[in-house]
Amino acid sequence: MTVQTYTVEGMTCGHCAAAVSREVGAIPGVVEARVDVSAKTLEIDTTTAVGDDRVGAAVAEAGYTLVGRA
Repeated sequence: MTVQTYTVEGMTCGHCAAAVSREVGAIPGVVEARVDVSAKTLEIDTTTAVGDDRVGAAVAEAGYTLVGRA
């Protein structure tokens, strides 16, 4: 399993975290998505390679901005 950590901007509450977790968690290969709103981070556990562009698209679908890897 691989762990990838990203910085996400625009999240302010638990609802924000849930939206990002839901969208990113739906990506094939993502086992778990954890969001820390106060640290502005997204950490995902994957079983296969998941591209940063795919993660960014899922974060954008939730309404937030993926800044890059943390």
